[in-house]
Amino acid sequence: MRYFVIKAENVSKKYSHRQGIDNVSFEVEPGEIFGLLGTDHAGKSTIVSMLAGYFRPSSGDLKVFGLDCQRDSRAIRERIGLYPGNYPSPSRHTVAELLRYEGHQPGGMLWTEIQNLAGQLDLDLSQPAATLSTHDRQVFDLLQAFIPRPELLILDEPTYELKPAIQDVFYRLIMEARQEGRTVFITSRSLAEMERICDRVAILHRGRLIAVERGVQLRSRALRIVEMRFANSISKEVFAGIPNIRNLSIEDNKMRCIVQGEPDRLLKIACQQHVTDLLSTQPSLEQVLADTYGIKTV
Repeated sequence: MRYFVIKAENVSKKYSHRQGIDNVSFEVEPGEIFGLLGTDHAGKSTIVSMLAGYFRPSSGDLKVFGLDCQRDSRAIRERIGLYPGNYPSPSRHTVAELLRYEGHQPGGMLWTEIQNLAGQLDLDLSQPAATLSTHDRQVFDLLQAFIPRPELLILDEPTYELKPAIQDVFYRLIMEARQEGRTVFITSRSLAEMERICDRVAILHRGRLIAVERGVQLRSRALRIVEMRFANSISKEVFAGIPNIRNLSIEDNKMRCIVQGEPDRLLKIACQQHVTDLLSTQPSLEQVLADTYGIKTV
């Protein structure tokens, strides 16, 4: 029988006033980074809470390491790193004291590694943990999930509202975990984040599973809104024959379009002109769901 680190079969979770998760099935392979992508209220945190054993599914079967998430929740939590982990109030202990404790577990990070990471994360080890700012408390809680080097990391929107430089450190830690053969299950509302780090991504909308895509597929279909300004007036004919652009509009020396996939051909043609300004942004997740999967989010 094939082994999966996480296996969900027809899992549903009903609340008294609404349907939380509706008949969701997916598997997470050993050693992969598996993403769960969705807008607010899609059901991402509900799935994380069920994986951690905090909620019981209303129906279906949910297993981690082949163990039942409710019956064997204690055994599962001993082998995972969880964020948010509902860690107890840190009281008077310093950041250093609490992180040293996490590192004492067999196979965990050495104290020198923890000190180095704290420096990269701009985290003051001497500060009482109870006095950390909201941002630093998030960094501290995330670090606690990584320090034991668990078999499985379950991370619920871990980088949301973190500073970009701090996000990059955690992305590196996630990639290192995979290189060491460990598994990462991560939720996000950011398509760019999922494209960047995930091997596969499950897309969730209003409690229903819409699709499971490989990261390379997401990247190949990625949408970008590209705006350019040129030194001189430009004609639409300049961009004729580029197959992966749409909604092209030209106004004097300004161009705007939507690019699907790699922008390489557009940029090569544009660079034959005198480009004075360039802006590339991603559309909202709601727009991507509507354009790619035909889902109306309002």
